[in-house]
Amino acid sequence: MRPRGVQWAVGVPCVLTLALSGCGGKVGGLRSAGPTPTAVGPVRLWPDLPPATNPPLDYGESDIQRVPGIRAADNDVHSVDPVAVVQAEVRAHPDTYTGPDGLYAQTARAIEACGTAPAACPVLRPYYRDLTGNGRDELIVGIRMPDQQVGVRVYLAENGGLTRIMSTVDQVISVELAGRDLILRVGSAGIPGYEYRTAWSWDEQQGSMLPTRDEIVRVKPSGTGPSMVPAPHLVSPSPTPTDGPAPVPLPPEATP
Repeated sequence: MRPRGVQWAVGVPCVLTLALSGCGGKVGGLRSAGPTPTAVGPVRLWPDLPPATNPPLDYGESDIQRVPGIRAADNDVHSVDPVAVVQAEVRAHPDTYTGPDGLYAQTARAIEACGTAPAACPVLRPYYRDLTGNGRDELIVGIRMPDQQVGVRVYLAENGGLTRIMSTVDQVISVELAGRDLILRVGSAGIPGYEYRTAWSWDEQQGSMLPTRDEIVRVKPSGTGPSMVPAPHLVSPSPTPTDGPAPVPLPPEATP
């Protein structure tokens, strides 16, 4: 009698297998996606070429600076006036036209006059986002400049004051937030139909925002005309989310 029992026991998995596979039909079955390409590791070219010993030019990407005369109560960037922050930097670095503190002379004059001529104030509406992962918002400031250029600066509240952890100037198409990254989209003058995208991210070791990803992206079919570089466009700001959001363009409205 045991052989019959064994036959029945062996037959059960077969029945279950047929039931799970749709009674032998092809509906819902696994299908091959085709052969998987073989992974190829990087190959070093000119292995005997000695590495460079001199560092490249310093463009100030990792420069940080304490903002003089600005107090941030309870290390809260919402407690400071963004225009006053930029004015403090202008006064601390007069006649500085290059580097992280560089501004056009007419831009610096307009910043100083924001109190009396708010309509012409080049300081854009501020944005707030936790870019460092410390659980507190950082202050993001934009500054309109000639030739459709925009200066972007980020400030961290610490020790009762503000530290500038990012400063850059570019002819931007838009500035966007994606998670804890600040993304600058810049038109390409030499490659029509393409744009540069640079993602700035917090670096704990440097204590500053660094351009961690830089790419050239095709944005429209190639043609003979030059790339269009519109003025920066903005949307209304939103509260700091808890999960990683989709990129949010930052708008160009002057602070009254």
